Amino acid sequence: MPGSVQSIERAAAVLRLLAAAPNGLGVADLGNALGLAKATVHGIVRTLHQVGFVEQDHSGAHYHLSDAFGRLGETYLDPNELRSRAINWADSLASRSGEVVRVGRLVEGKVVVVHHVFRPDDSDQNLDVGTTLPPHACALGKAVLAFDAGGTAKPRKLDAYTTRTIIQPAKLLDELAAVRAKGWAGEFEEHTIELAGIAAPIRGLGGLVVGAVGLTGRIERICDSRLRHRTDLVTMVRATAEAIGRDLREER
Repeated sequence: MPGSVQSIERAAAVLRLLAAAPNGLGVADLGNALGLAKATVHGIVRTLHQVGFVEQDHSGAHYHLSDAFGRLGETYLDPNELRSRAINWADSLASRSGEVVRVGRLVEGKVVVVHHVFRPDDSDQNLDVGTTLPPHACALGKAVLAFDAGGTAKPRKLDAYTTRTIIQPAKLLDELAAVRAKGWAGEFEEHTIELAGIAAPIRGLGGLVVGAVGLTGRIERICDSRLRHRTDLVTMVRATAEAIGRDLREER
């Protein structure tokens, strides 16, 4: 049986000490309590700070647990932060693709649109920010569902929106496995007739999928003559997702 991971044990010990010290502790205090060198402790608390579990006081001399650590059961990324990091990249994707672009995240089993870029033409369009989409019937949802390790976000009932909507649980599992294998999700008249879509997961700190970005449009624009999702659009969407994720990871 494999042994424990020492770095994780030490990080857990630091968190326990900070949980018992409402006024915070310094690096020297933590080092003395754990019998570790200051440099080692500093590396641990710096990492915990980067992932949002630990905060420093105004002087920078003491560390304490962050509010985020107490909300581990919740989605850790503020939707406003996701939107702010996605705006420029999503706008660029809409401009280059000529299609509607949305950024979404899973909330209580639904995809909530946190950012929406209109198709860059003069057609009448409605703003979708704040609206919800069924995750099993859209590319945005499948791109996130595929990486839901606990399975808690998967919809209990797979409602049909068109004749192409996936409503069999086993078929959805196969579809999500395919998404994980190729790194992006597609939809083809599964939510709305005559529309297709492409989406890719956005990975935040530690590789955790925190949302997805995708585009939708008429089938003849999103798919090729053989009704396959266009590879150039897939490449654009995946690059956009990676760029947003990189900004999120670098900021934290």
